[in-house]
Amino acid sequence: MPLAAQLDLPTEAEPTASPTPVQTIAATQDAGDDRRIAERIDGIFAELPAFAAVEVEVQEGVVSLAGTVPKPEDIARAEAIANRVAGVVTVENGLERDLTLSADSAGITSLAERWSHFVRMLPLIAAALGVWLAIAFIGYLIAGLGRVWNRLAPNGFLAELVASAIRFGFTIIGLVIALDMIGATALLGAVLGGAGLIGIALGFAMRDTIENYVASLLLSLRQPFRANDWVQIDTYEGRVIRLTSRATVLMTLDGNHLRIPNGQVFKAVILNFTRNPQRRFHFDLGVDADDDARAARQLGRETMAGLDFVLADPPPEARIIEVGDSNVVIRFLGWVDQRETDWWKAQSEAIPAVKTALEDAGFGLPEPIYRLRFDPRSASVPFAAEVTTEAQGAPAPRPARSAAASQSDEDVRPVDEIAAMVEEERSRPGSEQEKDLLDHSRPVE
Repeated sequence: MPLAAQLDLPTEAEPTASPTPVQTIAATQDAGDDRRIAERIDGIFAELPAFAAVEVEVQEGVVSLAGTVPKPEDIARAEAIANRVAGVVTVENGLERDLTLSADSAGITSLAERWSHFVRMLPLIAAALGVWLAIAFIGYLIAGLGRVWNRLAPNGFLAELVASAIRFGFTIIGLVIALDMIGATALLGAVLGGAGLIGIALGFAMRDTIENYVASLLLSLRQPFRANDWVQIDTYEGRVIRLTSRATVLMTLDGNHLRIPNGQVFKAVILNFTRNPQRRFHFDLGVDADDDARAARQLGRETMAGLDFVLADPPPEARIIEVGDSNVVIRFLGWVDQRETDWWKAQSEAIPAVKTALEDAGFGLPEPIYRLRFDPRSASVPFAAEVTTEAQGAPAPRPARSAAASQSDEDVRPVDEIAAMVEEERSRPGSEQEKDLLDHSRPVE
């Protein structure tokens, strides 16, 4: 049995320091005790290569250690060994670590041992690497079953996420098994801990990017609009070109491309003008306060009902909304079918039609009236004579309006220039590298 085992001494794998046992110091000492203690400690150190350069002296039970040891922990270890020998009163530890670079120094010896250990472990490392690659390859094979994930997932974007998660999961599992085979699980813990800290830092730094990515997933599941829908997202208005993994691409009514981050789209109020083909327009006209506002309402309703592009159901409506300074404001409302009538053109045609009908019926559409006051303190008004002459003269006759002028033959059918541009953009090869997440086979939210 080794000497260290007989003495129950700590080995290299055990803790380096032991508590000093409580001993009672004898009042007298037998002759030769110091020599026996020194011989005993020298004998023990001779069996331990790390203490080959240690010198031991004993005087009255006090052990003095001098010399060098290979490692810092060997200093405390030598003191612990000396303290356990019977008769030792205390230990004066003067050991130092050997910092020389000789061929047999501790650093070089340790490096050589590590290299030798690494060479012996090469077959095991190769086997562990093979296991890792095999498990990762299985994960890639399973993730490559695109048809299966496309059937199970609601859309292609989520199917790609599932496949990526499978590949990542199998890769990590293979790495854990490989590190466990070579006994380096502690290294895995350190790597994962560092990766966790790095992940937290990257999470804060890429918060907007991650938010857009998650919003893209949720929008692909919700499907809030279709391609070529005319929408308003917050203050942005246009027709939808596509929904990508980072942004929603619109074409504005001016023909410009507009990219809105999906994080903003998901939180925004979305107004879809295309979802319901029926859309209402309205405009305000003011009649003279002395005129019959109810008769003006009725005439406006009948005029709008006579327009071919205004729907009969729901019927056109007119509402008195306020009494102004010199008029009564009436709001006229009408509905159109956007599949057959352009909303802007319909409104542009309805306004002059109702205005002409009211004027022809004798209703006044007064402009704002302002009252001017002149007193002696005011400066002379050079145009006062002109004002008096015009006020005393007869009112200028209103220009005659031909019947043809009150009727318009303008085409009010929908204008599809922007919609055609969107379809051309979507069908153009290579116009957008990212996959469109809009799925026409799924219902709109």
